[in-house]
Amino acid sequence: MATDYLNEDDNGLPPSRSQLKRDSEALQELGRELTELPAGKLKKMELDEHLLVAVLDYQRFTANGAKRRQMQYIGKLMRGVDPAPIEEKLAALRGDASAHTNWLHLLERWRERMLEDDKNVQQFIAEFPEVDVQQLRTTVRNARKERAEDKAPKAARQLFQMIKDLIPQQGKQKNAPDDDFDNEDEQA
Repeated sequence: MATDYLNEDDNGLPPSRSQLKRDSEALQELGRELTELPAGKLKKMELDEHLLVAVLDYQRFTANGAKRRQMQYIGKLMRGVDPAPIEEKLAALRGDASAHTNWLHLLERWRERMLEDDKNVQQFIAEFPEVDVQQLRTTVRNARKERAEDKAPKAARQLFQMIKDLIPQQGKQKNAPDDDFDNEDEQA
């Protein structure tokens, strides 16, 4: 019965002080993760202006007492922002985001398929008519030649970038290749 009291979803009661403290500590930990990022990545995360300044200030401080107080301030600021987008971006930076990983695997599968056979290049052109066909064919040809001559994969990287620019990152697209590559990933 005591667990019903602590669960605000069941009775509509406010969260317990313990729950509020756990939530606050979780937000402060999220803020701590932000303090470990370089300034360039922080600026790309589209943080609240006050939060960004507080995190950059934390990185500038050297005294332990100042860092502790600044971390508490960051935790306070974190209570005023939506933590979900921040957690999502941090997960992507850590490489935890499965959707991001799946998207990268999709791009890699397209590249490998196009390097294997011209039929797959035609399929890609049919799926993505906005592609520069001549540039795509030239890049594929150069990537195949590099691979055959054991050279650095400059054209293969360019091909990957072309694919990346055409396929947006939003889970599995309607244009995902429907072949054995998908099944192998699910079985692995």
